[in-house]
Amino acid sequence: MILVAVIIISLYSILIIAFIIGFDSLEKPKPINTVSKTSFSIVIPFRNEARVLPILLKSLQQLKYSSDKFEIIFVDDDSKDNSVSIIEKGLDTSRLGRDTRPDIQILTNNRKSGSPKKDAVETAIAQAKFDWILTTDADCNVPQNWLQVFDAYIQQYQPKLIAAPVTYNTANSLLKQFQLLDLLSLQGSTMGGFGIGYPFMCNGANLCYKKQAFLDINGFEGNKHIASGDDLFLLEKMVAKYPENVHFLKSDKVIITTKPEPTLKKLISQRVRWASKATSYKNNFSKLVSLSVFSMNVLLIVLFLGSIVGYYSWLLFMIVFPIKFCLDFIILFKTAIFFKQQSVLKHYFWSSLVYPIFITFIVLSSFTSNYSWKGRTYKK
Repeated sequence: MILVAVIIISLYSILIIAFIIGFDSLEKPKPINTVSKTSFSIVIPFRNEARVLPILLKSLQQLKYSSDKFEIIFVDDDSKDNSVSIIEKGLDTSRLGRDTRPDIQILTNNRKSGSPKKDAVETAIAQAKFDWILTTDADCNVPQNWLQVFDAYIQQYQPKLIAAPVTYNTANSLLKQFQLLDLLSLQGSTMGGFGIGYPFMCNGANLCYKKQAFLDINGFEGNKHIASGDDLFLLEKMVAKYPENVHFLKSDKVIITTKPEPTLKKLISQRVRWASKATSYKNNFSKLVSLSVFSMNVLLIVLFLGSIVGYYSWLLFMIVFPIKFCLDFIILFKTAIFFKQQSVLKHYFWSSLVYPIFITFIVLSSFTSNYSWKGRTYKK
């Protein structure tokens, strides 16, 4: 047991320290004064999002970018509510003014596979008229200078794909604070991975890529049988094809905010969906990170349970837990500062006790349980 524990904690420590170094080495882009040149096709799949669409639409109206240099493509994935009419009214020409209104399309998802989200993105890309695809979700809030900052970055670095930051709206409930801490840890690890040259994670709520690069790698071909993963599997293929041209835009000017899950049941279903695609990763570094994180949390549970009857297990637990606690806190602290959400750190201690149980349950459930997404059930 001691040897196994030493191996697990050593691997985990090396990874987290590497992410901390990578996070710090990932520099914020310097602002440059340029004439806007990049044209964007903003792609937004939606299904039964009437409740949250008004926030997104309001933020889209406030984008500070030339209207002839971007279009908005909504893709309706068989909505049963009045989402379409909300979009039509929310982006009405008379409200925006004819001279400022970008081109707007509302398409019907051309479903071909077991992954409606991927089908929706491909449906939009087939109709997109601009060179750069920028995806977000219907429950998001986009910042005013979103397109301006992406444009400046593209002109400066000539990437093929750009991942960008996402966070939750701050909320007061313990469940939502727990989710915020979890997402901040994922975002910190994401930035850390990019910083050390091993990008392994991104978020489709804030993802930008060149249309031709997407077509050159045959889009989502090869993983359409997996319901989710439109972002991670695309990242894997981009990294394999363009290893030097996949970047992370570490700028607080492009942070997308979205809503945490309202109930524990929905949170579990979401996380099971996220975890279910891990077995399909082709990136060995992604597999290593997933295995390391899972093993570390299982180790803590085993040591804690063993400490009830054994002194050495308790002693080992009191060594392992503080190491994990301190390393995780460092990267969380740095990430929370970047997102200006330091207040959530007051919930870190109790969350660190709950998290090993939560993540172990999620991973095990991902092998055995079905999950629901957008009103559909996906079977294992």
